[in-house]
Amino acid sequence: MQVITAAHPEWIYPFTGLQPAQFRKLVRLVVERGGDAIADGRPGRQWALDLADRVLLVAAYWRTNLTMRQIGPLFGVSHSAAHRVIDALGPLLALAPVRRRPVEQIAIVYGTLIPTRDHRLAARSKNYRYSTNLQVAIDASTHLVIAVGDPQPGNRNDTIVYRTSGIQEKLDGRPVMADGGYRGNPEVIIPYRKPADGSDLPAWKEALNVEHRTVRAGVEHALARMKCFKILRDYRRAAHTLADAASGIANLHNIILAG
Repeated sequence: MQVITAAHPEWIYPFTGLQPAQFRKLVRLVVERGGDAIADGRPGRQWALDLADRVLLVAAYWRTNLTMRQIGPLFGVSHSAAHRVIDALGPLLALAPVRRRPVEQIAIVYGTLIPTRDHRLAARSKNYRYSTNLQVAIDASTHLVIAVGDPQPGNRNDTIVYRTSGIQEKLDGRPVMADGGYRGNPEVIIPYRKPADGSDLPAWKEALNVEHRTVRAGVEHALARMKCFKILRDYRRAAHTLADAASGIANLHNIILAG
């Protein structure tokens, strides 16, 4: 017996954070990307759920972080069928790469730790859990996510992960702001540091640091909104799927924010 279905719009917002019109936009995106492989009524073995319900299942899984044995019965399918739906449709929800951006567009980058149970990638980090370091970059003016890096072991600091996660290449040629943890990346704009002798910064540098913190706060707010999708608080699936999940959640964040 299916409990949750996209045919009843009242289920969409509580389980996805999307308004019904935004959800329909998301389904159209999946249709364009997936083609015949995920279409309803395809030849061969049929999907147990129609496409809208499959998209809802993926978004609801990311939003609630229920186990497969919990979310499967909500949609009237087995836990193995829920696995297959997430594996097939999750990558189709990913954030599209931005092909053209104004050269003067300022990006803000920030790293966050994602508790990850797959120790093949995760490492014990400063939050005392096995985690991965996820780099996220937003547009400073719109606060939309423009790039997500490939997750790296959580015991690596941001200045290293910025270079190894691929996000540096995605932001190449654009002004990038970050906090003081990105020292060693000369192209990144970071706050002024106090002199080694412990003396105070000049007033004009302190004023610039205050402005820098105010602008940089936007990326922390974006990450807080992304973590409303509870899967980013305790990732239980294989670590190689985290990149697609994080990118898909960034895409959902942008749809919610842009309206």
